[in-house]
Amino acid sequence: MTIVTGTNWTAYDAATMTAREIYGRTLAQMGKENDKIVGVTADLSKTTAIVHFEKSFPERFFNVGIAEQNMMGIAAGLAKAGLIPFASTMAVFASMRASEQVRTDIAYQNLPVKIIATHAGISFGHAGTTHHCTEDLSIMKSMANMTVICPADGIETSKAVRACIDVPGPVYIRIGRGFEPPVHENEDYNYEIGKAITMHEGSDLTIIACGIAVLQSIQAAKTLKEQDDLSVRVINMHTIKPIDEQAIMDAVKDTRRILTVEEHNVIGGLGDSVASVIAKSGKGCVFKKHGIYDEYAVIGYAEDLYSHYGLDANGIIDQVRSMMGMEFEADENWEDE
Repeated sequence: MTIVTGTNWTAYDAATMTAREIYGRTLAQMGKENDKIVGVTADLSKTTAIVHFEKSFPERFFNVGIAEQNMMGIAAGLAKAGLIPFASTMAVFASMRASEQVRTDIAYQNLPVKIIATHAGISFGHAGTTHHCTEDLSIMKSMANMTVICPADGIETSKAVRACIDVPGPVYIRIGRGFEPPVHENEDYNYEIGKAITMHEGSDLTIIACGIAVLQSIQAAKTLKEQDDLSVRVINMHTIKPIDEQAIMDAVKDTRRILTVEEHNVIGGLGDSVASVIAKSGKGCVFKKHGIYDEYAVIGYAEDLYSHYGLDANGIIDQVRSMMGMEFEADENWEDE
């Protein structure tokens, strides 16, 4: 068993723990390193796994009860007092029930509150539509000062949680319920907020994905190479805001076909952010957004919903094949603008 440097869990454990479990353990370890870190939750310490921090530092942990709006207000007050609060609840509650407090109390004042939102997207599918969250990226990225992150797996979640401490303002980190396999085998890769990671090289088409869609996109790219001899680049766009514009434009220049994949409404999420960058550049390409097509998701187990909405490898393969038949206007002079 290989020990992953800098953590209190192993690479083997990463394959058996949820992303939120890794988050909780990472935060507990960070608490030993920085006594300004405090934890806040709204009666969901076990569900969000911040319970690991609670057990280690009970005097620095605040459970406000079932009151997410109060939780965000209290987190803002703790930040004003010079502390670094990590506020943990489900994504649907963090981004919508407490949206006014996040906007006015936290983002407006540019306070260093780190919002760790679990059970995002359709990962808590069997809980029903009220507990799905396919609008949060759109809501959070629209708030000034807010950094928005959607890690690909537990290992990347740990890296994002550690990195966010250096962001002076508020941060929103989106985590699923977390039983998907890990994307990364270990921590031996460079992670930087705002810098995308190329997971698979390719020249025919680029898939830009975030969250659970990254692993499925990699699997799709490998299958497309074997079955169709297609060279598909896969970019892990873990930071939605600020987005890596250079990685997007390099992909447009190199492949001229861009497919975005996200476990989120296609309106307002990763796809719209990528489209804005391309539109601003004035460069033409074949482009498509793939995700939840502006509807409230049906109820079911997460893996069944991923298949239903074409967010698994098979669904992504179908999207790529449909795009390969689309033509783009030739542009030989890419250095003129």
